[in-house]
Amino acid sequence: MTSENTAENPFRQQQTDRDTAPQFVLPLVIRMEKAAPPARTDALETAARAVLVMLSDERSLGEGEWAQAMRDWQDARIRKVVRRARGAEWRRASELPGLTVTGSGPASETVSVAEVRVFPPVPLDGWPKELAKLQVSGTDCYDAVKPPAPDPARPVLWLSPDLDMSAGKAMAQAGHGAQLAWWDLSETDRKAWREAGFPLAVRTAGAEHWRQLTASGLPVVQDAGFTEIAPGSCTVVADHPALRS
Repeated sequence: MTSENTAENPFRQQQTDRDTAPQFVLPLVIRMEKAAPPARTDALETAARAVLVMLSDERSLGEGEWAQAMRDWQDARIRKVVRRARGAEWRRASELPGLTVTGSGPASETVSVAEVRVFPPVPLDGWPKELAKLQVSGTDCYDAVKPPAPDPARPVLWLSPDLDMSAGKAMAQAGHGAQLAWWDLSETDRKAWREAGFPLAVRTAGAEHWRQLTASGLPVVQDAGFTEIAPGSCTVVADHPALRS
């Protein structure tokens, strides 16, 4: 149900029954203080972990308070939108039901550790007013130094080298990749990943490596083309050790 080769991958642009269902979106808010924004890689990795934390939270499962919203969202197109907040905006957003995930990236006087708050899905046109007024633009942030090569024993979400995405767009795509990996894992592997704290890395693949990844059978995100990039663009390959053939 979740790999690129599956007819109903919820990230693909082809018309499916998912398009006739009521549409929902998973809101993510990145804390973006003007004086000390987070590093880009830390922001991407934290957003991906935030999606996994939401998917696995007991309130999202069974009869939990967020479970119906999660089911409605996953029955339609799997949309995620990243907005930014600072100061009082961040404090107000933090008062709404949701989960805040903190990164592990570098911190200094000019760089903050990433903080991402993820909220239960909302109707596409029914955002809470505290979130609706937050801006989508202005999420760009940068790595002062090139991130190290990822640990091959850990999951890696590989970004396409062919696409120029804003940090907010890339955060959403990393979240899609993490979600596809989660869906494809066995319950045993999900439990192990969750108990380890969802370790993962987000990196941009080299051109040859990207060609190998997209032909490997690993989960591939194909963007629906709502923003920034063309429909059907392959954006992320989710390389989890348990999914390697």
